[in-house]
Amino acid sequence: MTGSAQHTRAEAAEPYEVFHTDCPARDVVDHVTSRWGVWVLISLRNKDLRFFELRESIRGISEKMLAQTLRALVQDGLVWREVEPTTPPQVTYGLTEFGRDIGEPLSELFDRITQRLSPSNAG
Repeated sequence: MTGSAQHTRAEAAEPYEVFHTDCPARDVVDHVTSRWGVWVLISLRNKDLRFFELRESIRGISEKMLAQTLRALVQDGLVWREVEPTTPPQVTYGLTEFGRDIGEPLSELFDRITQRLSPSNAG
């Protein structure tokens, strides 16, 4: 796993001011709840995936958007990235502990929604 910066405030004296535009927690929330961030976290909930496997698991996402989303989630400390020095390089992604903590309620939400949809709404 390569480096990532998790945002923690356990040792900080003041809580985050989440309603201020410069609050780092807002950036993480924006990345998690972005159009593709949710799907990346849900796709990685059960196993680590290589880039192409992740792209195939999330229908409709372009390579560019997947790369941008992954870059943001890695920077936020939610996803780790490992590059195998092969030709071409194989890149694998997985959830960090922080990512699993954040992804769990998203998975529960997704599961509740899909359980409540009628079979005629299934995609």
